[in-house]
Amino acid sequence: MLPDLQLAVRLQDLDNRVAELTREIAALPKHTHEIEKKLEIHERKLEADRAALSANQKERKQMEGEIQVQEQKISKLRGQMLDAKTNEQYRAFQNEIEFCEKEIRRAEDRILELMQEAEPLDRNLIAAEAALKQEKSQVEAEKQEARQRTAADQKQLDELQAERKKVVAGMNPNLYRHYERIRRGRRGLAVVEAVDGRCTGCHMAMRLQFFQDLKHSSQVLTCESCGRILYYNPPQSFEDLTGEAAGAVG
Repeated sequence: MLPDLQLAVRLQDLDNRVAELTREIAALPKHTHEIEKKLEIHERKLEADRAALSANQKERKQMEGEIQVQEQKISKLRGQMLDAKTNEQYRAFQNEIEFCEKEIRRAEDRILELMQEAEPLDRNLIAAEAALKQEKSQVEAEKQEARQRTAADQKQLDELQAERKKVVAGMNPNLYRHYERIRRGRRGLAVVEAVDGRCTGCHMAMRLQFFQDLKHSSQVLTCESCGRILYYNPPQSFEDLTGEAAGAVG
């Protein structure tokens, strides 16, 4: 294979890997944001459960306080009943006592309702706190892994960019400009193999004479249909160079 063609193949391999790493580096912060957002939603849900349980306990204390107030009123009214002068006064005290007792029963019923409501709240809160603790640990581990992955990707990206500069420096400038123009217009695929008289980039059949010229040419040729840089039947050294089978480039 021609030296310039070897460099073009290697350059495409480098550019493909650079693109992969760039996408991965860009995706990692998004992934971190998503898991943090998910954790934040669970934390808000847990806070809402805590607030509900706290409100339940607060209302129970209020009901217990009301019971104490009504019991004190009853005790005071019963003492006042002893000093009643008429039946009307006595019945009036009785009516007030009955009202207080009714309020006590109402408060007691409400306390029972609150206790029943509190049981699943308390149980769910304990389970949610344990789950959140585990999730926080998992999220932190994922964030640490993402940071390490980003650092490793960035290091590899820097190495690839450095090698890319060397490859570009060794290429024919005209070929490099053509490579860049085709790569931008063909979704990164600028160098392809010619197989059975067809370009594996656009899959168009080549003229027989052009295909024969490609097999023996001492110059880099491009597809007459799509303009991609062509190579034919690369030797084993190409696979060693790219680390991939020849067909994978196309």
